[in-house]
Amino acid sequence: MIYIGIDVAKDKHDCFITNSDGEILFNPFTISNNREGFETLFQRIKSVAEDFSKIKVGLEATGHYSYNLLGFLLDKGLPTYVINPLHTNLYRKSLSLRKTKTDKVDSRTIATMMMSDVNLKSYSDTSYHNEELKSLTRYRFDKVKERAKLKSSVSRLVCTLFPELEKLIPTLHLASVYALLSEFPSADAVANAHLTRLSNLLSESSKGRYGKDTAVMFRDAARSSIGSHMPAKSLELKHTIKLIQELTVEIDEIESAIKRIMDEQIQSPILTIPGISYRMGAMIIAEIGDFSRFDSADKILAYVGMSPSTYQSGQLDNCYSHMEKRGSRYLRYALYNATKYVCHWDESFGAYLEKKRSEGKHYNVALSHATKKLVRLIFAMEKSGKTYLPTA
Repeated sequence: MIYIGIDVAKDKHDCFITNSDGEILFNPFTISNNREGFETLFQRIKSVAEDFSKIKVGLEATGHYSYNLLGFLLDKGLPTYVINPLHTNLYRKSLSLRKTKTDKVDSRTIATMMMSDVNLKSYSDTSYHNEELKSLTRYRFDKVKERAKLKSSVSRLVCTLFPELEKLIPTLHLASVYALLSEFPSADAVANAHLTRLSNLLSESSKGRYGKDTAVMFRDAARSSIGSHMPAKSLELKHTIKLIQELTVEIDEIESAIKRIMDEQIQSPILTIPGISYRMGAMIIAEIGDFSRFDSADKILAYVGMSPSTYQSGQLDNCYSHMEKRGSRYLRYALYNATKYVCHWDESFGAYLEKKRSEGKHYNVALSHATKKLVRLIFAMEKSGKTYLPTA
């Protein structure tokens, strides 16, 4: 068997090639992060082994830096393994007490690790193409977070310019309210607005829900408002609302792309679980990736960082173990949020959550137990391909 260890960086990659007998076939060498460098690596691999089934290529999970090289190796049909950097770091420390870390040493470490670790799962085409879904779900997550900050800014600005408005409506974040504030971004502007224009604006933006009565109510409140007349704040409010509207359009476009991938390429049974939407379902699938990489649901929980940490030495044994919280924060977010909805919409999960609460557990602790139950369910469904059947 031939083992190739690759330490990935932004502009170059360090490689090391050895065999099962420990014979060094190529001393650590560096390739550029371009087509010529990739071909150089491939030719050297071909020179030592024609049968690709007897080759194992290992590289660390370094985000977007490894993506192009990983795609190249998979396209060439080379069995490739993506290793957690934490795993590599611990393995390197186990080999020597000296603090020696260089790119060339890392490439050798990865190759040696490939020789010793029989439990590594090869990276599949499914995992590689799943990166598109992961990219979209994370992109959406960041956009939604950005929009939430802007919505907080709207609340802050309205509190200064027209504080009475928030008490007259269910929420500031309505299309009709945004339309109103975009054209009349202060109590003073609303107070001096023509009633016909105000009525028409509210009626059009709310699709007939609000009309003249609401316009009169807003104008009366504006005329007695304690809101400040600050043109600079009014301008900021208009621009903030515009940014929110633009972000909403972008988020809708991203969600359409996510739905298309889930329906046409992924076709996961996870969406048959009551309470799991395309948004959370796609993020869970994208962050876990290829389920064949995991032997059990507990391995996924460890990957998520939801396994309790363990400390035992002599007679000392930790009584209050905490979650490790390693792994993808996006996946933890998606699982916890999905669990809340599943517990609301599915009777068996709701009963399980209440059972844990009745045992005296804090809500978040009880929810974490329900999340583990959900992960085990998702793992079983993905392995079997069967849709969800509610328990009687």
